[in-house]
Amino acid sequence: MRPEDIAAVCHEANRMYCLTQDDASQPTWMAAPQWQKDSAINGVRMHLANPNATPEDSHKAWLAEKEASGWRYGPVKNPETKEHPCFRPYDQLPADQQAKDHLFRNIVHALAPFVIGETVVVAA
Repeated sequence: MRPEDIAAVCHEANRMYCLTQDDASQPTWMAAPQWQKDSAINGVRMHLANPNATPEDSHKAWLAEKEASGWRYGPVKNPETKEHPCFRPYDQLPADQQAKDHLFRNIVHALAPFVIGETVVVAA
């Protein structure tokens, strides 16, 4: 398994979670734009290299990546204008949005032992 494979699992889990929240805005992994795939892959690699990272650390890394590429806060996610309603500190996110960071982290940790060809630090 590669980090890209774990990112696909995380993406699809997030997409399904969004559907439970009546949010059908997430494309499938196969239809996702490359910037979205790259963001998920970067998140996986961050957790593989930092097994003690928290869901809040995951969100901070996501925020830093988004900020570096010109994203900012907006009430509705809009890739064209690079606006996102989750572009705010973790403690200001609603619980349903924080849950996404928990899911992401836990999926990465569950699949980390199956990663091949990467340096993976496994927490004791």
